[in-house]
Amino acid sequence: MFKKFDALKLPKLNLPAYQFDIKSNEGRLLIYDVFRKKSIILTPEEWVRQNFLQYLTHEYHYPKSLIKIESGLKFNNRLKRSDIMVYDRDGLPFLLVECKSYTTKISQSIFDQVATYNQTLKAKNIVVTNGMEHFCCEIDFDSNKYKFVEEIPKFV
Repeated sequence: MFKKFDALKLPKLNLPAYQFDIKSNEGRLLIYDVFRKKSIILTPEEWVRQNFLQYLTHEYHYPKSLIKIESGLKFNNRLKRSDIMVYDRDGLPFLLVECKSYTTKISQSIFDQVATYNQTLKAKNIVVTNGMEHFCCEIDFDSNKYKFVEEIPKFV
């Protein structure tokens, strides 16, 4: 039997508060993912991902129809998954978001890893977040460099 939980009992992130359908099943918390249309085990990383998805759609007006969750990519003959990928209106990768647990410290090595994965995906922008800190950068594929920017790009 499912029992509803109040999301306010979960760690407060450095994001606006959003409403979620959170339930318990056999001692595990589940959160309903409106993008995947199913309940997902609520891990610390999933808590960050679900909040950041709401942030992108509510505050930045990114269209839900252009967002993919945990899409696969092949890198060095290994299958990897991107946490959040936003496509532009032409279907090209626009924003790659890497979500970490709210207990994980964001480091340069995490950013370097995501930038390396992005060599395959070719998103114009990257965000790394642990829900407490959010770092965004623009990618310059010509020089193979990225520069940090103050804000997440607006969707146009």
